[in-house]
Amino acid sequence: MACLVGMDFGAKLLASMAKCFEDEYQNEDNLSVRNLTLLLSYLYTFGVCSSDLIYDFLVTLSKRLTEVDVSTILTVLQACGMKLRGDDPVGMKNFIVSVQNRVNELKSSSGEGQSNSMGKRMEFMLEMICDIKNNKKRMKEDTLQLTRIKKWLQQLRVVDILIRELKWSKLIDPDKRGQWWMSGNIDSTTDVQDVASTIDLEVTEAQKMLQLAAAQRMNTDARRAIFCVIMSGEDYIDAFEKLLRLDLQGKQDREIMRVLVECCLQEKAFNKYYCALASKLCSHDKNNKFTLQYCLWDHFKELDQMQLIRSMHLSKFVAEMVASFSLSLAVLKAVDLSDSSQSTPKRIMHFRMLFENIMEFPEKLVWNIFTRIALLPEYESLRDGIVFFIRKYVIDSQKCLADKFKIAKKALNNVEGVIM
Repeated sequence: MACLVGMDFGAKLLASMAKCFEDEYQNEDNLSVRNLTLLLSYLYTFGVCSSDLIYDFLVTLSKRLTEVDVSTILTVLQACGMKLRGDDPVGMKNFIVSVQNRVNELKSSSGEGQSNSMGKRMEFMLEMICDIKNNKKRMKEDTLQLTRIKKWLQQLRVVDILIRELKWSKLIDPDKRGQWWMSGNIDSTTDVQDVASTIDLEVTEAQKMLQLAAAQRMNTDARRAIFCVIMSGEDYIDAFEKLLRLDLQGKQDREIMRVLVECCLQEKAFNKYYCALASKLCSHDKNNKFTLQYCLWDHFKELDQMQLIRSMHLSKFVAEMVASFSLSLAVLKAVDLSDSSQSTPKRIMHFRMLFENIMEFPEKLVWNIFTRIALLPEYESLRDGIVFFIRKYVIDSQKCLADKFKIAKKALNNVEGVIM
């Protein structure tokens, strides 16, 4: 549902579950508390929320450390303790410190007299925490049932629904408004001056980004918005998620790939960030793949007028996209590599750099790249053109690539489609 509807579904589900938990905790309904705790743990296991939320939940429990809190902590650790440790070892360390501090306070306090059963449960919890910290024990999260569910979700391509940097306090905050799950790290208790300075900084950065967009001839609102998202993303996942949230009308989403390629070609040094983002977009929606292909064909037509640095970046970009199997060498079907009348110096240089970049990949990857166009008969002229071009313009200047060329030729005749 979160994949079909969007992140807001997962966020509202988590908020509803957190409110139920707090209500049942006050009502001292231990069975309901345990079931809700397991639901939260499994939502984390299947990628709806991040470890940040679970750790914040655990630290909240550890500050009270009543009998119900100890039981709840045990439930979480049994369900997803080792995954928590693997995802964020620092968070696990901070949680352990919080628990130890609270346990020491309880031991040193007088007149509180814990029951013997409570003491045993506390001791068991501390032993489990110690085992997880030292990676001594596999918890119950790796059951066959959970493994089957994970594989089923992967087959459905349920991806990119993870809500990051969410805190338990935000989930149970009754005053949250708007898209509160995207509000970042600014807490409601943050000093007003800090918030104001943060906003001022963001406005200044936004103005700089818009000026840069104008300098790069991003002449529509859609192109400017896409440019700002791509250039300001913390990483390619962050940029991808923000691009999906852009309110693009009609066919404006086609501008994403065109702006992305333009950003890549404008860089002083080639940056694989754009390749990772483009691959993510292609895997998310096949329309992005088609748009990228048409965009590259337009650039191939401009090679004779293209600056050398742009041509070099374009060749590396295409090589990376082919190597990641986001595109195949069929993208070159719009170019007649065997036609000498089209072989101008700039075009020869561009495609020579492209094939040299491809040939630098490991042998298995080279085999698989060329095998992808070996199966279909309509690519026969393309295969002949590739062999002709590499033999005439690549191998003559790069003798060291001769062995890779032999592998490529065999792969082009690999009609059985056997991959390495």
